[in-house]
Amino acid sequence: MTDPTPAEQVDLAVLRARLAAGAADAGVLDVAWSTLDSPVGRLLLAATEVGLVRVAFEVEGHDAVLDRLATTVSPRVLRAPARLDAAARQLDEYFAGRRRAFDLPLDRRLSRAFQLAVLEHLPEIPYGRTASYAAVAAAAGSPRAVRAVGTACATNPLPLVVPCHRVVRSDGTAGRYRGGPEAKALLIDLEATP
Repeated sequence: MTDPTPAEQVDLAVLRARLAAGAADAGVLDVAWSTLDSPVGRLLLAATEVGLVRVAFEVEGHDAVLDRLATTVSPRVLRAPARLDAAARQLDEYFAGRRRAFDLPLDRRLSRAFQLAVLEHLPEIPYGRTASYAAVAAAAGSPRAVRAVGTACATNPLPLVVPCHRVVRSDGTAGRYRGGPEAKALLIDLEATP
């Protein structure tokens, strides 16, 4: 099989856009997804009608993430970039150093209980700064739940937008990150640059 010609690629893009628009109009587009190239690799973005529900790094396996979304949110998952235009634009602005905070509706259904409490505190960590897992545990109302904070950050379904990369160990070392140690270091360095 040969690769599609540029004209065929345009035709496919038009057909995909029509399919996505028709699904949205019919109310059967529960999860829209798209990808975005970034300095930390290709990101998968997914959104429901409520808001952005998932940001995934390539190391997580985009197909596996889409499968989990189909199981946990809805099997009606479709590549429909238009729903993700604002998220993609804001992420591009963030990586270009023109955005310090995100202003997007979020669908937090993939977070539960203590994890949700932790994730709600993360945007309070200022751009360019970090906080320890212990400080975040205290802010979330459970000062002894340092490991649980680590788990909440490691399983954050909305990395970057909900800035778990700003949480570090008490000794100042980075700690683990869903996107890998290189991605976390890059994000911390990006925000440290004036």
